[in-house]
Amino acid sequence: MTDLLDRARGALHAQPFSVLLGAELMHTSDNELTLCLPIRDELRQQHGFVHGGVISYLADNALTFAGALALGPRVVTGEYKINYLRPAVNGMLVARAKVVYAGRHQATCQCNIFVIDGDRERLVAVAQGTINRIGDGGDTVPSS
Repeated sequence: MTDLLDRARGALHAQPFSVLLGAELMHTSDNELTLCLPIRDELRQQHGFVHGGVISYLADNALTFAGALALGPRVVTGEYKINYLRPAVNGMLVARAKVVYAGRHQATCQCNIFVIDGDRERLVAVAQGTINRIGDGGDTVPSS
């Protein structure tokens, strides 16, 4: 699994926007992964909460990477839906995504986004999406 994790991290670090935000891939397995993002002031909106676009980015990228586990690295997000449950303020955002079903060209994935602050973990959003394979499935990085 280390080789898969290293390749996935390489793909994440090839995305300039992910590097700008500071996202890190923490775990991969056959059908699930964990993507983390430390909360900092630049990611907040006017009320002090993490901006919904940041949480949405995390869900989108985690869903896409999960889809790549089933479909190969040449994938894009076809669509996704997100429900925001509560605001995130401090700590670390953690997106845990998994493949629910995968065919030859498309995968349905789900993602739960948590905020971890100290020893407390709270669910802040849930998302589900469809990830599509593009081209021949060769070796390039996933994109969202």
